[in-house]
Amino acid sequence: MLIIGEKINSSIPSTANAIKARDEGFLTKLALDQMEAGAQMIDVNAGTFVDEEIDLLKWLIGLVQSVADIPLCIDSPNPVALAEAMPLSRKKSLVNSISLEAERYSGVVSVVKEHKASVVALCMDDKGIPKDAAGRIEIACRLADKLNSDGIANEDIYFDVLVQPISVDASFGMACLEAVIGIRNKIPGAHTTCGLSNISFGLPERKLLNSTYLTALMTAGMDTFIIDPLDKRMMATILASQAVLGQDEYCAEYLSGFRAGKLK
Repeated sequence: MLIIGEKINSSIPSTANAIKARDEGFLTKLALDQMEAGAQMIDVNAGTFVDEEIDLLKWLIGLVQSVADIPLCIDSPNPVALAEAMPLSRKKSLVNSISLEAERYSGVVSVVKEHKASVVALCMDDKGIPKDAAGRIEIACRLADKLNSDGIANEDIYFDVLVQPISVDASFGMACLEAVIGIRNKIPGAHTTCGLSNISFGLPERKLLNSTYLTALMTAGMDTFIIDPLDKRMMATILASQAVLGQDEYCAEYLSGFRAGKLK
């Protein structure tokens, strides 16, 4: 299980304000808090600052690495920003993201190869996001073949099954669960991930839906989550799910979490 802390992202208003003000104290505390809460990797994103993205992304990487000695998920749709930022990463990074969209693929794959990075691979192509699991699995297989031919091993690919709101279509939740199972079966060694909170968009009690869906995804075999590790309910759900799914020998992590007050 890999937990990636999502909080240093310019799409979050409080984080955007801190980035704009270059508030080092706020952002370094956010990095440390996520790491102490259980994040094993930290996402950094400055994408909403389009004209300043490159400089701000580089600054964020240096800032986070000054306090957190863990890998980074470098998050940008801009291949130029990725190319500028990647050399600053001290550890093997996860590039977020690539897809089968022709322009996006060609721009990002060269950066991933040059820096021997891992990569988040979106299950979409130039036609958009498939509605069903079969379409996602088919794109994942094509992406795996293409990435493999470019020298990127399955173990370095994190397929994002692209969760969509069940408020729009009740079938969207099951489509992603089935896609996770299919990708695990057809692409051995590859990882799966998603933007979990998309599932509950437009509905009340979103945290209830998110934590319930997290357990379902773990049951299907998803092994990587980009989430808010400061959400105690979510982190407690992970500990409980690992225990009941046989992923926590002797329930050691669950019991440790209980003693640390992390299950409340």
